[in-house]
Amino acid sequence: MPTSLLCVSYEVVDCLQMLRRTSQHAVLRTKPLARLVVISLSLRAFSCSHAPATSAALNVAVITGTTRTAGPPRPIIGPRVAQHVVSKLEQRGNDVTLIDPREIGLSLLQKPHFAFARSQVPADLENIHNAFLEADAYVAVTPEYNHAPSPALINVLNHFGSSTFSFKPSAIISYSAGQWGGTRAASALRPILSELGCLPVSAMVHIPFAAEVFGEDGSCICDGEDVERWDSYFNRCFSQLEWWGTAARNQRALVDPFSDSPVFARDPSERNA
Repeated sequence: MPTSLLCVSYEVVDCLQMLRRTSQHAVLRTKPLARLVVISLSLRAFSCSHAPATSAALNVAVITGTTRTAGPPRPIIGPRVAQHVVSKLEQRGNDVTLIDPREIGLSLLQKPHFAFARSQVPADLENIHNAFLEADAYVAVTPEYNHAPSPALINVLNHFGSSTFSFKPSAIISYSAGQWGGTRAASALRPILSELGCLPVSAMVHIPFAAEVFGEDGSCICDGEDVERWDSYFNRCFSQLEWWGTAARNQRALVDPFSDSPVFARDPSERNA
């Protein structure tokens, strides 16, 4: 919090306390204090509206969905989109961790992270868990399979409880080889992320005909004007993610969000509280 804002906030509190202590008969004595409160509140509003917009880099976990190894199209689309997402986030000053189902080696869900005793969690699973815990925000990159999100992406998420992701924002990037850009998969993914506690920002990115948009290295292979449109499209999404990610991180530093919303630690029936 800016020093000026702290000082003004304390001044308001002091003034209100003085007003409470002032006798009801001493009306004339309270008027200067009341004016001081008004001035302090005005200064507080001025400090808020003119405070510089500063935010340190966020730790962003990007979770991809494809497990395909061969096309068509060739090369496959998923890694192209993922590389573009990672590059854009890094260009904006963020630190990015890529969680790729093809690389992390998670099997279909048999036992989630929270079902293990702490000393018995498999090392690979614990590493992924730590990456999610350390993240300030999440980006889910999903293809669309039969109008649904990637089962591989959902499998990764289902290995962890909501306390791993809670009180942080997320963003959804969807793509397809056809004309719809994965919009139906993205819509279906929103309630899953919401249930995990990492609420999706409103601005999603949908990429139709994705093989014609990004090259093998993730760069945009469109014409100049279209490149600007794609940049604007991604920037809108990521600016919202960064705004909420910074706000949530700052608030977590002040208040433990789990103090009034404790982690489910023993049994799923705890949800019934």
